[in-house]
Amino acid sequence: MKTYEELKTIVREKYNKIAEQDISVNQSSCCGAGGSSNEVYNIMTDDYTGMQGYAQEADLGLGCGLPTQFAKIQKGDTVIDLGSGAGNDCFVARHETDEIGKVIGIDFTEAMIKKARNNAEKLGYNNVEFRQGDIEEMPVSDNVADVIVSNCVLNLVPNKQNVIKEIYRVLKPGGHFSISDIVLVGDLPKALQEDAEMYAGCVAGAIQKDEYLGYIESTGFENVLVQKQKAIVIPNDILNKYLSEAELEAFKSGSTGIFSVTVFAQKPGESIKIATSQTDKLPANACAPGSGCC
Repeated sequence: MKTYEELKTIVREKYNKIAEQDISVNQSSCCGAGGSSNEVYNIMTDDYTGMQGYAQEADLGLGCGLPTQFAKIQKGDTVIDLGSGAGNDCFVARHETDEIGKVIGIDFTEAMIKKARNNAEKLGYNNVEFRQGDIEEMPVSDNVADVIVSNCVLNLVPNKQNVIKEIYRVLKPGGHFSISDIVLVGDLPKALQEDAEMYAGCVAGAIQKDEYLGYIESTGFENVLVQKQKAIVIPNDILNKYLSEAELEAFKSGSTGIFSVTVFAQKPGESIKIATSQTDKLPANACAPGSGCC
């Protein structure tokens, strides 16, 4: 695999190009990279169209979940979206926090920031801003955000622990996050692990689910909860570019799983109402602690 800096350069360059791709290309590929599938029209993304605040022109089809649906955003909140792209999750969050709140989108790539700012101007949103920066060193002060959301972005960052520590720094005491991301159970074939396109495609950069949750807990977050989990199936016509017939058969019949998870966690401090048991009001498809569903 490439070095730390090489990976970051690959992601920046690739996502500057992805910003101009059609949504159908991004949906039928792995996060806009690795080529499109003729077998599956939508590999990772969830449907935003029924969510209030949704802006079609800001949806590039690059997510793997609906973190804003699970984020418990209240009116007046300050919300930060990590890897904000063309602004889709920011605009959904803005509907929830209303005009009295504030939404900040942070993205690594110049093309995405430009696209998001244009979208915000067209929509007339004065309380949504976009900052270009690295989410390992967020251009945000300490203890600013009530809520942080992110959709299929941390898997693109070489040092995920740094991002989680930054999330902790930027959240207010008692603040929380809801993040959708790709995780693994079992090991990917070496050809997928080491491919730069699959890294940009949100697959090769994914880590083990237990390791991912462990980083969150070891940083000091409380009430860690998997709010949603779904399997991601990469179609054969994409895998054939990387794997031999024998390798493909072994991978498909093995125990390796690729999953999209939406994870909630809270920074210790002033309490908020959260769902911590099966009897509390969780979304119908959520995984409550101790339920065994995840």
